[in-house]
Amino acid sequence: MIDPRAVIDPGAELAADVTVGPFSVIGAGVSIGARTRIGPHAVINGPTRIGEDNHIFQFASVGEAPQDKKYAGEPTRLEIGDRNTIREFVTINRGTVQDEGVTRIGDDNWIMAYVHIAHDCQLGNQTILANNASLAGHVKIEDHVILGGFTLIHQFCSVGVHALTAFGSGISMDVPPYVTVGGSPARAHGLNMEGLRRRGFSEDTRRTLKQAYKILYRENLSLQDAIERLKALAGECTEVEVLLDFLERQTRGIVR
Repeated sequence: MIDPRAVIDPGAELAADVTVGPFSVIGAGVSIGARTRIGPHAVINGPTRIGEDNHIFQFASVGEAPQDKKYAGEPTRLEIGDRNTIREFVTINRGTVQDEGVTRIGDDNWIMAYVHIAHDCQLGNQTILANNASLAGHVKIEDHVILGGFTLIHQFCSVGVHALTAFGSGISMDVPPYVTVGGSPARAHGLNMEGLRRRGFSEDTRRTLKQAYKILYRENLSLQDAIERLKALAGECTEVEVLLDFLERQTRGIVR
């Protein structure tokens, strides 16, 4: 299962059925779970833990040191879950001690070519990052988010569940759950209605989220006043509670 032309450090731990293509390099401190496939010419450095059933394509760079001038060789790490697809020329860096010391990728993510995931990013589950999307350090991407191609996200920003960014979006503030944004700088362009339909959100839930969106974006309220208005609506709909929780813990302001 391991091509003889691959270079595997004795300090790496690979499950018995891991596949490694020719000319790939796997360093010390790397752990790779069952049925994961590593294409040719990939480079994986540690400390990095990769779960089961992942597919890492050729020329990816995974677990390299963070691109942070403060980094001084501390033993930070990268953690990748299960069933992720990581395409050609993707770069994923380890964390820094200025944060939690770890970059995390969840499960069932589709990470397309040339995506960059910087140090200390936290990526949830079932996301899609289209070609050339770039996450600066400390970015948080929640579950079911879709980032359009060439989306750029500033340090410390968060993108809430089921949000969608258009191609070429420039994001320097937090993106609330369920919202579609686009442009540079990004602006809100409604709810991600098609995504909500595809994921089984009921018509009643979508209607209530539309009400929440109008409160947040159409009534010229301050963010704090909108939050107060949303509290009443949250009692009727758990999805609005998710939105409200995100708004109450945002730190950079929201895309509006």
